[in-house]
Amino acid sequence: MRYETITIEKDEGIATLTLNRPRKYNAVDPTMMREVLSALQEVGEDDDVRVLIITGAGPAFCSGIDITWMRGMIEGTSPEETPLTYRRRIEPWYSMVLQLSNLAKPVIAAVNGIAAGGGLVLAMVADIRIASDKAAFSQVFVRRGLPDGASTFFLPKLVGLGRACELAFTGKVIDAKEAERIGLVNQVVPHDELMKTARQLAAGIAKGPAIALQLAKQALRRGYTSTDLAAHMEYELNTIMISISTEDFREGVKSFLEKREPVFRGR
Repeated sequence: MRYETITIEKDEGIATLTLNRPRKYNAVDPTMMREVLSALQEVGEDDDVRVLIITGAGPAFCSGIDITWMRGMIEGTSPEETPLTYRRRIEPWYSMVLQLSNLAKPVIAAVNGIAAGGGLVLAMVADIRIASDKAAFSQVFVRRGLPDGASTFFLPKLVGLGRACELAFTGKVIDAKEAERIGLVNQVVPHDELMKTARQLAAGIAKGPAIALQLAKQALRRGYTSTDLAAHMEYELNTIMISISTEDFREGVKSFLEKREPVFRGR
């Protein structure tokens, strides 16, 4: 499928989704929302794709939601632009975030530049974040007179409530090293090595047992918010019962006994 605002490339089990509005710093507009939703469905249904990388074209990762939609409403030049209209327009954003969060396959954000507002959300939804040393991050919503854009769910879990409040209340910009220090990103690398590093990580994951990886992702996310240890262990037991029926489980045990690297087939 041909897209206007994104590109999607697939190679050796890795799909790379690039936000592609560089002149707008990859701000998310309605077309991009629709296209990302379509691309995520495509990736989810493609059994050959094991890992998804998300990055941005040009100098930015993503500057957030393109709020030029609201110009008519705030200037009073478009009577049809009302808060209810805006809600209807913004709802696909939440659908996009939810679909990305629910993607069964591992997701790596390769943050190449500014990740602000909704762009920060997209980075946080990923399972792993690798940042260029030129990247920067801002919970910018407060500077636009807004409280959130799906960030209040993810940010406290990554950096703790106190730091999340500081970032949300001030909207300040932090650099990549500070983001790494507070746990917002996993790793910072030189800008020219960003995609190489992300692909190396993705390639290693893509060689793993696809079913077990999907079950592990689901269990980790469930366990992170669970308060019932017994219920979570029962859930884990169910994932183990699913895994031991796979060819990859047999290959994993066999390769260990034969003292060789496993070759997983994703089934």
